[in-house]
Amino acid sequence: MAERKDPFGGYNFLVEIDGIARAAFHEASGFDSTVDVVEHREGGENITTRKLPGMVKFSNIVLKWGIADDLDLYNWHRQWVKGDPAAKRKNGSIVMLDRQGQEKRRWNFTNAWPTKWMGPTFNAETSDVAIESMELAHEGLEAA
Repeated sequence: MAERKDPFGGYNFLVEIDGIARAAFHEASGFDSTVDVVEHREGGENITTRKLPGMVKFSNIVLKWGIADDLDLYNWHRQWVKGDPAAKRKNGSIVMLDRQGQEKRRWNFTNAWPTKWMGPTFNAETSDVAIESMELAHEGLEAA
């Protein structure tokens, strides 16, 4: 009988940005890429076009986390807002963990910078955690 292989849960992950690991993220999304289709009409072929691969595009990665005393990500975004010449692009990873906390898969992104930050929504009628989010534009994503 074959060994059963269960899929990994989407709830156990951590985020590393230039070696700084944080496991307190609520959500991470935007792991996709698209290859544009370039249609080319060849002489003598009047019925169909040839389809060739074009530019590759990556969606922004969206990170959401509960607000705490840590301002590192917000301050990184503020550097870009202010046009600080010291603002740096960073590499990072989203790391999927199994139930024992062992790394099972990693998505590495390159040359990222924070393009959007969103503060929390406050509502006196709930007891939800205050969530802030950030979008990271990047130049490449690869599963490892």
